[in-house]
Amino acid sequence: MIPFNKPYLTGKEMHYMYQAVYSGKISGNGLFTQKCQAYFEKQSGFKKALLTTSCTDALEMSAMLAAIEPGDEVIVPSYTFVSTALAFVRQGAKIIFADSSPVNPNIDADKIEELISPRTRAIVPVHYAGIACDMDKIMALAAKYNLLVIEDAAQAIDSFYKSRPLGSIGHLAAFSFHETKNINSGEGGLLAINDEKLVGRAEIIWEKGTNRSDFSRGVVSKYEWVDTGSSFLPSEINAAYLFAQIEHLEDIQNRRKEIWEQYNKGLQGWASANGIGLPQIPDYATNNAHMFYVVCKDGAQRNRLVEHLKSGEIWAVSHYLSLHRSPYYKGSDRGAELVNSDHYTDCLLRLPLFYELSNEETARIISRICSFAG
Repeated sequence: MIPFNKPYLTGKEMHYMYQAVYSGKISGNGLFTQKCQAYFEKQSGFKKALLTTSCTDALEMSAMLAAIEPGDEVIVPSYTFVSTALAFVRQGAKIIFADSSPVNPNIDADKIEELISPRTRAIVPVHYAGIACDMDKIMALAAKYNLLVIEDAAQAIDSFYKSRPLGSIGHLAAFSFHETKNINSGEGGLLAINDEKLVGRAEIIWEKGTNRSDFSRGVVSKYEWVDTGSSFLPSEINAAYLFAQIEHLEDIQNRRKEIWEQYNKGLQGWASANGIGLPQIPDYATNNAHMFYVVCKDGAQRNRLVEHLKSGEIWAVSHYLSLHRSPYYKGSDRGAELVNSDHYTDCLLRLPLFYELSNEETARIISRICSFAG
């Protein structure tokens, strides 16, 4: 069986983890944490980067920094992972679900303004498959209505919008280093802060509501409980693993892009003949090869394709279920139909894509798919 995903090991992970263990400091915010954060600040231009134990934690920190209160509204695409909405629900927000674009699963930027009300506090665009949302339109709306923009960049490492790194455009951004991502630490995340006014409080929230960061820099003589927060720091062991991945980011990205291009070239004729969609990348976006997916005509066709691949020992998976249709949130939103989100829910299928997927295996997957007549 060709699996859907296989986490890649560069070979240095255990070496750096050994260094972390024997450094005498394996709790958070040690040498490897600082190396990782410094890399992202330099490469992406974030005002501040803070490693977290997950992307969910980074989103929860964002909701705290946005000062979301019960009754506030936050605009979120329905076609996303539950964490995108959950982080704000935990603060008491009412989620206003937005539809996806007909071109790709990203939020339809042209439909956001009609969802804004006097209670709206934030917009949370999700860069699905690492492909940028239309950030100029979203940032213009944020400026017009005095809203925060929090980029859910979970899948968007090393991807760009008009030459700007994703995660560097909104006021805040959250990244994931889950084992399914291009670079990983098993579980892990990053909060990027681009608004200078939020940096100080972000460090406090990150350090369990204390001013420990100021204490570590010698700004204060002791650290105290000064605000809300939680235990968001990963251990040095996780950071050491991640740093080994960061060092090989270019190589990892090059290989993933090769596989992505093989799929895209090999499936064009089949997709056209069977009325199936392939990823569409806008002119303003780059492709970080996080994912290759196909969009079937309907759910029945997708199910047949899944079984066809499975019988050929190839594991492909569907993706998100529209959150507005979830048992938890059904009936809680404005009740609008989100036809594009529902279409991706029913019809999108993700293909295997990982560093060690060989050219021969990729060709085998393409051949198996092309033998499917729909």
